[in-house]
Amino acid sequence: MQYTRLGISDIEVSRLCLGSMTWGSQNTFDQAALQIEQALDAGVNFIDTAEMYPTTPLLADTFGDTERIIGRWLKQSGRRHDVVLASKVLGNGRDDLDGGGDITAAKFEASLHASLERLGTDCIDLYQLHWPNRGSYHFRQHWHYDPSAQRTADVDAHIVDVLEAADAAVKAGKIRTLGLSNETAWGTQRFTHLAEQHGLPRVVSIQNEYNLLVRHFDTDLAEVSHHENVGLLAFTPLAAGALSGKYDDGELPAGSRRTLNDSLNGRWTDYSREATRRYNALAREHGMEPALLALAFCLSRPFMTSVIIGATHPQQLAINLSAADVTLSDSVLDAIAAIRRDHAMPI
Repeated sequence: MQYTRLGISDIEVSRLCLGSMTWGSQNTFDQAALQIEQALDAGVNFIDTAEMYPTTPLLADTFGDTERIIGRWLKQSGRRHDVVLASKVLGNGRDDLDGGGDITAAKFEASLHASLERLGTDCIDLYQLHWPNRGSYHFRQHWHYDPSAQRTADVDAHIVDVLEAADAAVKAGKIRTLGLSNETAWGTQRFTHLAEQHGLPRVVSIQNEYNLLVRHFDTDLAEVSHHENVGLLAFTPLAAGALSGKYDDGELPAGSRRTLNDSLNGRWTDYSREATRRYNALAREHGMEPALLALAFCLSRPFMTSVIIGATHPQQLAINLSAADVTLSDSVLDAIAAIRRDHAMPI
């Protein structure tokens, strides 16, 4: 397993990060604990969660259950110091969930306090803003995204408000670093600029969707990531399982994500199916599992800090973990580029 620095911090994280959003719905505590031990044995030291997890499905009744599972494992195992722990404050968009509404300093503080209690720890290593208050083009919203009503002064006031709350949390020892999620290039730059201007904590990472089908990060965000030292934590690198190849034959495996959400939140459509099958076929032509091709491609990107993997079964996790040892040849990368030319924006 390789490790890299988390932005400008002194925290070293594994290039693969263990995601947790199925723990508490698709996975029991015992299954989650097994996944954690399996990942740590493979060299993973990075676990990502959020106050809203689990999300398969996302329900008010299970809000916070994933953090409770991790907290129970931390208490039983005594291995808090072996793990770099990341969580997130929810933000707006789901007012039916506990803590919905815009992220403010007060919301930041309240959510952080609740997450610390559920996790049973004094400090979260990376605390992330799950969504920008002003809206996001992620999760297929790029087709109608319109930022023209935004006011820079309002955005800046919000950012300073949150950065001041983060500063207080850092000084109190409740968080070590701050990160973003579902952000844009401009939003990320406002956070870094205002932090420097006001002497407040600087964001170290941005957690956005990135995979063979979703590559918004490749242009402006890649440039921001390089110059501002804000690396990508890629979520859904397998496109919610589509790039594992398990749906290629038309079957719907029992317990799979599509049994809960047929379109995989807009990732499994008439446009994406052919691109997905071509990428998966390319992997098989070169004697590898489709998941390995998808994960190894993400790991090859120069802006990548860590790729967030998730699984519901130990066998799936073992395949995903083995991606750390895969290097794609130039011919495979050229073939990926050719497929992308034919399917530039399939979802």
